[in-house]
Amino acid sequence: MSRPPRLPGILFALAAGLMWGLVFVGPLLLPEYPATLQSFGRYLAFGLIALPLAWLDRERLKQLARADWVEALKLALVGNIVYYLFLASAIQRAGGPLPTMIIGTLPVVIAITSKLRVARDGARAEAPLAWSKLLPSLALIGAGIALVNHVELAHLKAGPHADLARYALGGLLAVGAVACWTWYPIRNAEWLRAHPDRSPRGWATAQGLMTLPLALIGYAATWLWNIASGDAFAMPFGPRAADFIGLMFAIGLFASWLGTLCWNEASQRLSPTLSGQLIVFETLAALSYAFVLRKSWPQVEMLIGVALLIAGVVWAVRTQPAEASAGAHPN
Repeated sequence: MSRPPRLPGILFALAAGLMWGLVFVGPLLLPEYPATLQSFGRYLAFGLIALPLAWLDRERLKQLARADWVEALKLALVGNIVYYLFLASAIQRAGGPLPTMIIGTLPVVIAITSKLRVARDGARAEAPLAWSKLLPSLALIGAGIALVNHVELAHLKAGPHADLARYALGGLLAVGAVACWTWYPIRNAEWLRAHPDRSPRGWATAQGLMTLPLALIGYAATWLWNIASGDAFAMPFGPRAADFIGLMFAIGLFASWLGTLCWNEASQRLSPTLSGQLIVFETLAALSYAFVLRKSWPQVEMLIGVALLIAGVVWAVRTQPAEASAGAHPN
């Protein structure tokens, strides 16, 4: 069977990246809110958004077996709740630049992990792609990320109240976020490509439904912890309730549900190796939003780094893998 056109998949990946970049904005706009509340609040909103969508997708959701729901629960826990707990905590402890630097390595980490990892049983067998074809795009992306991060790290060190221990903890939490989001897209893509007859929208909604009880439990636990510890933070919605609720629902709708939907569409059309590199769109979007919030233009070194990132993506798109083996799972 011939390979499907990749342009729609690339455009879906671009849309997902633009929306996922929003997740870096929340902790910067609500710095006084605990990372736990922001994580559980975001996914509580995501779960509530998924409820009416589940009614619309009820026929598709009926097709999911018990094992599929267990898989959706795992993906929701690791790729949603735990990932954003790590990321929001990292941003609040180390500021925006350092976590962005570490999260920016995701395209390289995912591409290499996909290259080395043995696919699960039932997953589509990817066509072989030689390291000689993969490494140039990875090198361009890596060089671009290094330049971008050099500028951001210099900005970070220039702060008059730098707390290296706090920054180091933020860095470790960001590494945990990378680990979560290396596992999630590969595992999610394997399920989607092993079930080409299933709806990506229905699968995104299923993950939202599985996120809801996790977020409810986490939100309630945070509230109880605040009461038990005597924390003066105003629960349940904090001192800026309207801003918090509005931002959580905006991120829940665009970054969580719609972003997941676009990524699912991309995952059914692209190999994990290529889609892993296209996560660079999230890094570009996050940097753009950061400079909008700073109300400043990026330095020349930053622009060169962004150009290298884009060049790496273009190279990856132009790399045409060999045809899949005859036993490969069809698209």
